[in-house]
Amino acid sequence: MFHIPLRLVTCLTASLALLAPTLVTAESAHAAAKRIRLGSSADVSRGSWSGPAYTMNGSGAVVPATMTRAIDAIRGGTGTLDVVVIAASAPGSGSTTPECDTVMGLAGVNSCTTWTLTTRNDGNNSAANSDIRNAEFVYFAGGDQCDYADWKGTALQNSVKSVVAKGGGSGGGSAGHHINSAVVYDACGGSATTDEALYDPYDPAITFTTGMFSWPNYAGTINDSHFVTRDRMGRTMAFVARAIEDGLTTGGAAWGVGVDDGGSLFIDKNGLATAAGADAFVVLGDHRPEQADPDRYLTYDDYKIWRLRPGGTYDFKNRPTCGYYLRSVVDGIPDRDLYNGTPVTNCG
Repeated sequence: MFHIPLRLVTCLTASLALLAPTLVTAESAHAAAKRIRLGSSADVSRGSWSGPAYTMNGSGAVVPATMTRAIDAIRGGTGTLDVVVIAASAPGSGSTTPECDTVMGLAGVNSCTTWTLTTRNDGNNSAANSDIRNAEFVYFAGGDQCDYADWKGTALQNSVKSVVAKGGGSGGGSAGHHINSAVVYDACGGSATTDEALYDPYDPAITFTTGMFSWPNYAGTINDSHFVTRDRMGRTMAFVARAIEDGLTTGGAAWGVGVDDGGSLFIDKNGLATAAGADAFVVLGDHRPEQADPDRYLTYDDYKIWRLRPGGTYDFKNRPTCGYYLRSVVDGIPDRDLYNGTPVTNCG
């Protein structure tokens, strides 16, 4: 008869005992929407607001400089407002409310409520939607934008739209930056690299969601995050080419909006974007690609690229026709020095 050594039995029993509560906790966390509110327990009551205003961040964290500008713009410099942070997963370590911790340190904030919503059905959570509709700014945390895209068609989508419509605002970082563009690179098929996107702009990892949010003055945009840090200019070029080729935007043009780690764009109600913290880039494709087909290298001549250093601006309402530098991709190989160029000033 085979005997299992007592020492091994003891170790296995202890290991299972440690593992069991972890599994139960993870399952419970996934099953229930979670709400944590900081600040006042009562929402602000006010007849009108002065936005909309937006923050588009390259990484997940709130950038105080642009968030302060958005708060001030929405409240018209007087009174206070309420913020809701939406997350599809809880932070892996540290504070359970990292975005609200920053927001509550800013002037003009009455409360900040974090909602962790982990399923599509959570997009119809009545309490979460009530908080969103009563707020004046909605911030989408970092994470996985595919989770956010899954809320298309739920009550949450319309609740966020109602905040902007009443003169409030929306924004987010990393995945939250992606979900706020007109065409969303949703990453539901995985995360594409620049090399993969230029090799095949129809790579299975390149999928898009449209019709989620269409913010005023921000039509035709495709946001991208961690831009310089993760060398994503090439994949944004592929996204722009795909959007034009597939008719995801109108007028035969698309604008990639890339923001680097630590950077943020504040966009006011007139569509004027101002960069803060780190560089941002606007990548315009204004014609059909010379070659954009499945399993073929991308070829696209003369992307127009604006580099916005901190303090630099780009007018999304009256989009500039000068001040860009040109870069191309030929058979999947991009020009050198994609992130720097001499701006064209004689644009005819």
